[in-house]
Amino acid sequence: MITLDRGYIFDPSGYYNIRGNYEENILDSMKGRELEYTKTLKFLVSMDLSNNGIVGEIPEELMDLFGLLSLNLSGNHLKGRIPNNIGQLRKLESLDLSRNKLFGPIPLSLSSLSYLRHLNMSFNSLSGRIPTGNQLQTLDDSSIYIGNDGLCGAPLNSYIDDGDHKHESKVADETDFLWFYTGIGPSFLFGFLGVYGTLNFKKSWRYAYFQFIENNYNWISINIAIKFAQLRRKFNKGKFGG
Repeated sequence: MITLDRGYIFDPSGYYNIRGNYEENILDSMKGRELEYTKTLKFLVSMDLSNNGIVGEIPEELMDLFGLLSLNLSGNHLKGRIPNNIGQLRKLESLDLSRNKLFGPIPLSLSSLSYLRHLNMSFNSLSGRIPTGNQLQTLDDSSIYIGNDGLCGAPLNSYIDDGDHKHESKVADETDFLWFYTGIGPSFLFGFLGVYGTLNFKKSWRYAYFQFIENNYNWISINIAIKFAQLRRKFNKGKFGG
């Protein structure tokens, strides 16, 4: 919980603008201790301004608070882009920017926050590919980014929307699909024609094939004749013996 003595500028619409004088006295109550920072915020370790009706963009000055471990700006009316230099807050362990009106891509520098344990970007209008690498790889809960229809990539179950890459993937999928189905019929036809063509154009194969058929035909014919003769003898023997 922090108190800015004169840190907000009141907006006639009834909201507060986050831009103000950042060199005012701050009372920061953290873990049961009340600390007073005078004339500077560089030693601030926790800032919770959630649900305060704050409007405007996220000020670049916040990115100079290098000692921050926790930053919560959720539930306000913040708009604009997330500052590209948010990666400067290298000690940050918790970042909550949910339920605002932020748009644009998530800065790549976010992946440099190696101590980040909690992240919430949900319910904004963010777009583009979600950064990967380092600590972000462990934050694989899709609810972190839910409510941002323009976002894509892991951990969301959506396609990577990067123009040509997506188009090429789609074309490749369609090509594979087409080749699969067009290959079923011809494979049978080519198999049949392959055997027929081999027999038709290779005399040695053709002779061998028909010789094989003839030999088997002769073998089958001989065996049928032998069996028929045996049955006839048994029949005649039984007839005259009775």
